[in-house]
Amino acid sequence: MTYLKTALAALVLSTGAAMADPVEGMWQTQVDDGAYAIVKMAPCGGQICGTIARTFRSGGEYKSENIGRQLVWDMAAKGGGAYGDGKIWQPSTDKVYRSKMVLNGETLAVSGCFGPICKKQTWTRVK
Repeated sequence: MTYLKTALAALVLSTGAAMADPVEGMWQTQVDDGAYAIVKMAPCGGQICGTIARTFRSGGEYKSENIGRQLVWDMAAKGGGAYGDGKIWQPSTDKVYRSKMVLNGETLAVSGCFGPICKKQTWTRVK
């Protein structure tokens, strides 16, 4: 009986670990103020966060001081590809916006508001 409980517990734990959130992975932002980034979306606590992994300008990749900084945090899955209750930081303005996202296949519609000002971008999944 103990063997059966141990095997069942291992199965449950391995199944949970294998069930990655569909938004996890690498995403390319749209150009903002002449630059764009590759953002790594991953779990952080019970939410989803995004960290700047690479940065680019028209001349190619460059080493921005923002590499490694969180761009998205506290994003909660709402079901059906929707995420909300998060925050997003815009490096070009150094402002933090209330944010939500909608996953649709290989695109991620990201929007955020700072007071009455709202902005949107569509990010694409990096293969």
